[in-house]
Amino acid sequence: MNYKHTNAEKDTITRNLVDIEDHSGNIYESIVAISKRANQINAELKEELSQKLQSFALPHDTLEEVFENREQIEISKFYEKLPKPVAIALEEYMNNEVYARLDKQEESN
Repeated sequence: MNYKHTNAEKDTITRNLVDIEDHSGNIYESIVAISKRANQINAELKEELSQKLQSFALPHDTLEEVFENREQIEISKFYEKLPKPVAIALEEYMNNEVYARLDKQEESN
């Protein structure tokens, strides 16, 4: 998924819990769905970043030698400026782009 062109907020904003609850009928189910999606997004972003930075890794890194690579710094700054995974997941949830379902075992309890 392309998180670089998302409309998610980059700053923390106050949300109306009723709006979040309206999607599933239960605020706790909504929060669980958002948190699970945020974990997925975080894992995808982390994997993507590590793949990009892996090309800059030296086979014999030491604490004494630190090399500054301009491209590596730019890549890191770009990922730091992206919205947080929770903000992206919340935006997807509010736009009905996330599908969440309960396990049958959980429903019976």
